[in-house]
Amino acid sequence: MTLLIAVFAAAVSTAVWYRSASARRHSVGTLCLMYWGASLMWLVDAVFEYAELREAYFTPAAADMLNDAFLGLSVVALGLVIWLGILLVRDPDSVVRKALHRGN
Repeated sequence: MTLLIAVFAAAVSTAVWYRSASARRHSVGTLCLMYWGASLMWLVDAVFEYAELREAYFTPAAADMLNDAFLGLSVVALGLVIWLGILLVRDPDSVVRKALHRGN
């Protein structure tokens, strides 16, 4: 389930990055790389888990699937938080800088 969620997030962020010049300016490519990296990590994990469990790999318990779903969603949320931090530091449209100067 983690692999599926990470691949879906990677595909969506890649489509957004590809279709929008504004997304490229706002570092969506960094978000894509984080999600594709997580997808690759869980692909390797799935291969090794399949090598260990064989046919039992395809019949996981419901609790295991729920835990994997929560882990996948948590990683997607963490990736978004990291990306927002990068976006705030780089401030490509000077939104933060203008807000800080407006307060003075």
